Amino acid sequence: MQRRDFLKTSSIALSYIGFFGVLPLGAKENHLIGFKALPASTQDAVIVPEGYEVKPLISFGDPLFSDAMPWSEKKIIDKNRIINATRVFGDNNDGMALFPLNNNRYILVVNNEYINPEWLFSDNGKNMDSSKVAYEQNLLGVSIFEIKQTKNGFFKVVLDSPYNRRITAHTPMQISGVAKGHKSMQTQADEKGELILGTLNNCANGQTPWGTYLTCEENFDNFFGASDSNYQFTQSQKRYGMKARSNYGWELDCRFDVSKNPNEPNRFGWVVEIDPYNPNSTPMKRTALGRFKHENVEIVLSKEGYVVAYMGDDEADEFLYKFVSKEKFDSKNPKKNKNLLEEGTLYVARIQGENLSGEGEWIALNYGQNGLDSTNGFYSQADILINTRLAGSIVGATPMDRPEWIAADPKGEFVYATLTNNKKREMADAANPREKNIYGQIIRWNPKGKNHLNTKFKWDIFLLAGNPMQYPNDLRKGTSNITSENMFNSPDGLKFDKFGRLWIQSDGDYSNKGDYAGMGNNQMLCANPATGEIKRFLTAPIASEVTGIAFSQDYKTMFVGIQHPGEKLAPSHYPDGGDSTPRSTIVQITKKDGGIIGS
Repeated sequence: MQRRDFLKTSSIALSYIGFFGVLPLGAKENHLIGFKALPASTQDAVIVPEGYEVKPLISFGDPLFSDAMPWSEKKIIDKNRIINATRVFGDNNDGMALFPLNNNRYILVVNNEYINPEWLFSDNGKNMDSSKVAYEQNLLGVSIFEIKQTKNGFFKVVLDSPYNRRITAHTPMQISGVAKGHKSMQTQADEKGELILGTLNNCANGQTPWGTYLTCEENFDNFFGASDSNYQFTQSQKRYGMKARSNYGWELDCRFDVSKNPNEPNRFGWVVEIDPYNPNSTPMKRTALGRFKHENVEIVLSKEGYVVAYMGDDEADEFLYKFVSKEKFDSKNPKKNKNLLEEGTLYVARIQGENLSGEGEWIALNYGQNGLDSTNGFYSQADILINTRLAGSIVGATPMDRPEWIAADPKGEFVYATLTNNKKREMADAANPREKNIYGQIIRWNPKGKNHLNTKFKWDIFLLAGNPMQYPNDLRKGTSNITSENMFNSPDGLKFDKFGRLWIQSDGDYSNKGDYAGMGNNQMLCANPATGEIKRFLTAPIASEVTGIAFSQDYKTMFVGIQHPGEKLAPSHYPDGGDSTPRSTIVQITKKDGGIIGS
């Protein structure tokens, strides 16, 4: 961005009211947020506003079954502990969703994104072996378990519920869509390319109108390496981050050795559909939604009843996507909806504008269109879906500042997406207006005619995160709705409640120094989209990320995920205190007067 354009944009950006102006969300939008905002914190605790209570629901290693062994500080890894890992709550909880049962009971489905070897093992993961790899593989995936409300208003886990199960790196899964059986999906263990073992790096999530859970595979490349130092990675493997050494030493398992099983990585990076109500059901990898580093899936219905799924690819300079189902949703025939994500059209976003607003279009990723043919290495629709990133580049999609969570407002008119940061960006544009962006922003759009089938949309920037204390005179300050009282960096998790409050979770730099001075630990904030007001609602323990959010049906209990407290051996002992190992935890928050969260 030229300096004169940067200064012009800066002056406009410092005023909140943007392209859409004030959004009409209801008669009480000016009083939507009723709690007293928290100050920033560096304490090793979860802190919530005055008038609220917070309690842990479940932590990594807690049993889901009465015969499971609880977390042990001895950290002895043997055959029994490896098996036991499939019967306890997994590590690093992320996206989650509640599925209602009767009598204040729910099924809670939670992603277990990755592991922290520095805390799992007595040697801090320095000397990996096959037993440690097997243990880690059983701690990943998804945890599904029943919870029930007690007399004091809080919830507890129902041990041995028939709904309780763990989905791990070894759970059989079916491949659906046109990528099923493709030569790039075939391996030595699965010559037909139809059955995959496991799901990896499950980040955020989605929830369908027909009652299933969508878990999203993100940084799967971290688990793959190559034992052959001379192995030559393909263009596609490089684009998806494949490298000679994995982050966790999993190449000790030949399935994750790319030089021995070059197609195995192609079987990850998908959206996986799970039926939480049927513990005997087989998860489905929905290849029609494309293969990339999925953050979450936000489902809306078009005016005609088609399913529209918005998704982001969480890596610097990657893209925003949407999927439109071939068939319509049928509210009267639930069985008919079970394969709505089997077929449809995948689109990628091209965004243009100036002064933090503009227009955009969704470009179809269809074989034979927009250069997606043999001249560019695509020989079928399956090739496009397996190599979605490459296809997006061919059609001219707009590289974004790490697209993370996406959330639609309660009326389904406006869609918001967090762009968490992009320290690699060398040239700014309207939607990504800062070079070497360390703070992140939230973009929002509405489709033409308020119809999500439309390929045209208008957009603006809802907020630029920043530090107005450090940088009062340029875009690093952020938009005017960012102040010294609510500043944060790296917006990540995002969810609307039914009243129109937008909940924002952060996963950024918690050093509280330099560019990040005054921001404290990671946090969760609440925003009023109609006025731009933003208040800090929760502050997290040392070195943790706030991620994952769900509400009880009466909106009187909020569930929030606290991930990786004490990562990289930072001095956290959350939640047990003392000299205990820090453990990822889901907390539950209620209002002391029994009221609605946020009111």
